[in-house]
Amino acid sequence: MKHLSIAVSLLLLSACSMPLLALAQQESAPDGPLARAMPGPPPGLPPFLHGIELSEAQQDKVFAATYAQAPLLREQEKIAFKAHAQLRELAASSAYDDAKAGALANTAAQAMAKISLLHARLEQQLLAVLTPEQRQQVQKRHDSRQGPRQDSRHLERAE
Repeated sequence: MKHLSIAVSLLLLSACSMPLLALAQQESAPDGPLARAMPGPPPGLPPFLHGIELSEAQQDKVFAATYAQAPLLREQEKIAFKAHAQLRELAASSAYDDAKAGALANTAAQAMAKISLLHARLEQQLLAVLTPEQRQQVQKRHDSRQGPRQDSRHLERAE
């Protein structure tokens, strides 16, 4: 149970910190008329689209899809955060109940799963907006970041 609690804590921490990182990146950018005239990604653009030249129509579609999803993400983040906070309180209390702790962990995990699904859907929607050439640029960038990977099954056999 302790390992499950730690795993859920780590998942929640990483999920809850993602919006904060995005916000910090947006706020660290200079603001004002000159900054708006400078080239760069539109605010709220997912990282995998940075550096991809988007038309104004594509930017509008990306904006619409991203901001349509924001309330759904926020709701799931609140559910996950509250369940995790209640789980921490329960773990520290003298009235610990394993069944209730399991239910809270499941609630947090389900919210995290929904967040992951929302991210995957959004990525698919945004890729559909791109031209074949733009999708190829995204794929090349993804491949270069991944680097050569070895299958973990082969590594286990070698040891």
